[in-house]
Amino acid sequence: MSRPLAVFDIDGTLVDSRASIFRASCEAAQTLGLPEPSYDRVRQIVGLTLDKALHVLEPSLTDAELADFVAAFQASFRAMYDAGHQEELYPGVMDTLRRLKRDGWRLSLATGQNRRGVARNLARPEWSDLFLSSHCAADGPGKPDPAMLLAAMTACGADAASTTMIGDTSHDITMALNAGVHPLGVGWGFHTCEEQVAAGAHHVAVDFPDLEAALERFASTALAA
Repeated sequence: MSRPLAVFDIDGTLVDSRASIFRASCEAAQTLGLPEPSYDRVRQIVGLTLDKALHVLEPSLTDAELADFVAAFQASFRAMYDAGHQEELYPGVMDTLRRLKRDGWRLSLATGQNRRGVARNLARPEWSDLFLSSHCAADGPGKPDPAMLLAAMTACGADAASTTMIGDTSHDITMALNAGVHPLGVGWGFHTCEEQVAAGAHHVAVDFPDLEAALERFASTALAA
């Protein structure tokens, strides 16, 4: 029997993109002559689609100004990657993903990144055969709408009772609850443990062994149902 489906967020969950997202936000603000945002403001918007996230950051912008803000943010990221930048995986990511895959878990991705960002991450050699599917905001409504999780379940042949969403923000937790799947948080990304618990996370892992233990508890319950 197949193990449950584990759907992972990328930024702040598998990949440490804190510095690059903050840098791109600040450089985009500079380009438009806006005040540089604090890191605390930037971390709150991560996980949302880019246009929605930057609108939350600067709600007074017109549609045209917001489009310029988005373009400047994307240009900053392109410049970083053109210069050879790549975000690092959090320590322990690959051991956990390989172990889950070996043990029969179905793995998928659900991220606020665009399709270019997803492709860039899936091009990592160590990720080449891990994930059955990937879903991003460019495919339809972004977080916290359940669309990405519903698509992941369809693609991977899973139902809500056998699916868990693992992310680092309240947006991930809310999306999981909206889709009726098991919400698990991680404590090393953008939102605090307290923010994720307040959103409804059943557990917030402090490290990858803790996350694996939480996934095993979920698997035992899901497979017994």
